[in-house]
Amino acid sequence: MYQVRVETSFAAAHFLRDYHGKCENLHGHNYKVYVHVQGNKLDEGGMLLDFTILKKALKSVCEKIDHTNLNDLAFFDQNPSAERIATYIYNQLVEQIPSLKKQNEEDAHIHAVDVFETDTNRARYLPE
Repeated sequence: MYQVRVETSFAAAHFLRDYHGKCENLHGHNYKVYVHVQGNKLDEGGMLLDFTILKKALKSVCEKIDHTNLNDLAFFDQNPSAERIATYIYNQLVEQIPSLKKQNEEDAHIHAVDVFETDTNRARYLPE
């Protein structure tokens, strides 16, 4: 099994509805995102997936939400938790690179998307 990881970051504001604490107020984070791709087969160049392709797609996805109020985006249904941000990033990536949607263990597919709100707080989305 091979695994590669790329990362990027973005800054955005949000607030959490139905939450009782500081995070129900509008605030911001400098998010860090890791995308993990895994599979058993390498391409003819000896790579699981070209880093450049994955980095470009991830950057494109995160640029759409960079410096926004995430609550304004319909996908989050007014509650942009780190878990939902990770799911959103996954969905956007497989829309851009459909072959990364998990179909089997052999081919390259997105194994996990990590979204860090802080250096010590992370949510992970693992597609089924």
